[in-house]
Amino acid sequence: MINNWDAADWQQQDKAHVWHPFTQVSYAPENIIIESGEGACFIDADGNRYIDGIASWWVNLHGHCNPYIAAAVTRQLQQLEHSIFAGFTHKPGIALAARLLGHLPQFAKVFFSDNGSTAVEVALKISFQYWHNQGTPKTKVIAFKDAYHGDTFGGMSVAARNAFNAPFCPLLFDVIAIDLPTAENIEQVLSHLEGVLKNEDVASFIFEPLVLGAGGMLMYSAGHLQQLIDLCKRYHCITIADEVMTGFGRTGKFFAIDYLERTPDIICMSKGITGGFFPLGATACKQFIFDAFISNDKMKTFFHGHSYTGNPVTCAAALASLDLTESETTKAQIDRICSSHIEFAKELKQYSSIEHVRHTGTVLAFDIKTDESTGYLNSSAEPLAQFFIKRNIILRPLGNVLYVLPPYCITEEELEKVYEAIRELLDK
Repeated sequence: MINNWDAADWQQQDKAHVWHPFTQVSYAPENIIIESGEGACFIDADGNRYIDGIASWWVNLHGHCNPYIAAAVTRQLQQLEHSIFAGFTHKPGIALAARLLGHLPQFAKVFFSDNGSTAVEVALKISFQYWHNQGTPKTKVIAFKDAYHGDTFGGMSVAARNAFNAPFCPLLFDVIAIDLPTAENIEQVLSHLEGVLKNEDVASFIFEPLVLGAGGMLMYSAGHLQQLIDLCKRYHCITIADEVMTGFGRTGKFFAIDYLERTPDIICMSKGITGGFFPLGATACKQFIFDAFISNDKMKTFFHGHSYTGNPVTCAAALASLDLTESETTKAQIDRICSSHIEFAKELKQYSSIEHVRHTGTVLAFDIKTDESTGYLNSSAEPLAQFFIKRNIILRPLGNVLYVLPPYCITEEELEKVYEAIRELLDK
């Protein structure tokens, strides 16, 4: 039962008892208490509507409190809320794995976990144990310099060393970092990568395909990524695509790896997988990876799991979200957002106060020019966020990087309101 406190009491209780993520309480503004959600909007206790321009940290695909997903969740709650997933299975988990693999025809198995960080952790552990099970242990991992792969220790280890993990750097394992490929540096990046691979001690190469999210919405081409993957395959290095943010239509295709001709060996999924209803992670691998764990030797078992692995309610939500994502309506919504971003990007390039205007699919980003060094700690983030909050729009900049990544259901009028607020900011 929720207490019947007034607005001031709720704020006081929040300050007294809740530790919020990515928040420095010494100067953070008072948290807005969200009462409900509808479509692309949040509604606070006073009835104010806020356009969710970042899909609530990139998870919401089809709108808040989507009735189709809510109905599927309700039906599942009345049948089976949870079961152990070792020695037992259930229809929602089986169906979800099959549906995901239907979009990943070269993959063979799906391992469920709890979120994006754990999906990455599973992938890393699988890649390490794959080599261990064959008697040729390899301990090195290659990643991009500006990568972000979650907040678990494995995820932090394969990410850039920055504000997200600075206190823990002495505890993380070393990673070989390579530059993000561009038209100007692709030959140097390939040469660096090949030099590393020749040492034959690399277990895997992990990457965010096409868009590096938390690293600043950095974007690169599918062609360059294909060259890196192909080189890794030549040297028998496992390739891991972290599609936690880019999956389920964000880049304009169902998965970002759909832009590739030859796919990686492992893919990590989360965020939009349940349409924003529940936390769920999934890690899919190819058959040759799975085969390395089949043995009469029990020590070759993948000893990994979570209490809520394959929870049937979250799987039911994911199945309903897939129904919507696969629909012609959602495909049309994605195309509309992509087209709108392309046109608005052309307009943005006329402003001298910003630079590096870029877009991939439903993701639009640009850098605000400041006198400070760029990055997550740039002090422009907080005033920028407040500028939009005052206009009932939620945009949460990554330092001086402003981006728009809305739910697919956002209307033309709502998206135009976001664009208009950006114009107002830049005109000032």
